[in-house]
Amino acid sequence: MLAELQHVSKHYDHPVLNEISLAIHRGDSIAIMGPSGSGKSTLLNIMGTLDQPTSGRVILNHEAIENMNDNQLAEIRNHFIGFVFQLHYLLPQLTLLENILLPLLPEKDKTTIKAAEERALRLIERVSLTNRIGHLPGELSVGECQRAAVVRALINKPGLLLADEPTGSLDEENANALGALLVELNREEEMGMVVVTHSMELAKRMDVIYRLSKGRLDKIGKA
Repeated sequence: MLAELQHVSKHYDHPVLNEISLAIHRGDSIAIMGPSGSGKSTLLNIMGTLDQPTSGRVILNHEAIENMNDNQLAEIRNHFIGFVFQLHYLLPQLTLLENILLPLLPEKDKTTIKAAEERALRLIERVSLTNRIGHLPGELSVGECQRAAVVRALINKPGLLLADEPTGSLDEENANALGALLVELNREEEMGMVVVTHSMELAKRMDVIYRLSKGRLDKIGKA
């Protein structure tokens, strides 16, 4: 099992998540839908250790995150989890390749860096961006930037990919292409994938669809 939520709740001035349990295995693809403000991004942030639950346990790679210090949490975010957001967050002054290699900045081992650079080139070819490798984000389309962001999320071979509205800023054609790409990479890389989305078209590409509403997470179907 890659990740598990055990009775996770989150309260701010009001309850957002209530006793949510979810298991994610290698190769799983999970869609989470629900109305705006229902806590979908909060749930994803808790899975990614960007937020902490009020109660309950989050287990990543067989270890509970409450047992991890800040350095260990940073390590698991960098090496075990890949993040894709609605906005690509590519740095405008860096080329496509330099943006993709950003997660390698803390890495000191030259062999690891070389292997990751070779992986970056393979993935860039896989997402049909080889001819854009030296371009700045301002010279790329929104769809190209989002594909680059997916490659950046995969550069360290994460076990778990978390995507928050990854097609939300794209037109229908690019959204469909990115949705298909995510599913293909999920299978090829044998990672677990959780996608928060308002798009039923994207959700239908996943193995399982959940709905988050009024703090509860309920399975509503399989693709």
